[in-house]
Amino acid sequence: MCRVSAYYRVSTEGQGRSGLGLEAQRHAVRALCDGRGWEIVAEFTEVESGKRNDRPQLHAALDHARLTGSKLVVAKLDRLSRDAAFTLQLRNSGVDFTCADNPDVNRLTIGLLAVINEDERERISERTKAALAAAKARGQKLGNPNGAAAIRRAAKGNLASVEAQKDNANAFAEGLRDTVGRIRASGVTSLAGIAEALNALHMRTARDGKWHASSVRNLLQRLSATHSAKAT
Repeated sequence: MCRVSAYYRVSTEGQGRSGLGLEAQRHAVRALCDGRGWEIVAEFTEVESGKRNDRPQLHAALDHARLTGSKLVVAKLDRLSRDAAFTLQLRNSGVDFTCADNPDVNRLTIGLLAVINEDERERISERTKAALAAAKARGQKLGNPNGAAAIRRAAKGNLASVEAQKDNANAFAEGLRDTVGRIRASGVTSLAGIAEALNALHMRTARDGKWHASSVRNLLQRLSATHSAKAT
């Protein structure tokens, strides 16, 4: 029987105290282990940002896995680290590890996914900042100082807020244009197939959810509209 050292991570102390996010991670890891007949022999929980690499619980989990010959299992690759170099270092540590949401990846694939994830996050961040800067330069007021509740009470936001939301959505879509292009170039062209590929790359929707055929359709329509606007 394969023995497992399970590692869970949340980003804030509030999440750690409330258990928000932890239960979902435990469920994902336990479902994988139950399905494959693996035994969880130890569990480690970290409350730390993924941008930091000085995480004692992760190193404790790695040490335990190394000493006991167990496999390190996490719910998602980004629970290990958002930094590709650090994830690659983990891959080369001699400890066998996998992710509950993509358990059949090998060490090479995990390394590639880590690099792609980091690159896509940087592209999205850069393009979002550029779009917001362009909107600000046009004199648009970004956001609502009274918060979303005020918009809901008024049933609609002012024109500047609506335009800012549109700019944000367009910027998010532009950040995924190259990724979608690469997926299509690889031969995956159906809406469901593109959604599956985006989920495999751990890409999230603008609302931090998983991709479905409907959300991919909306993304492609927005990309087509922005491309047409640029052409004119």
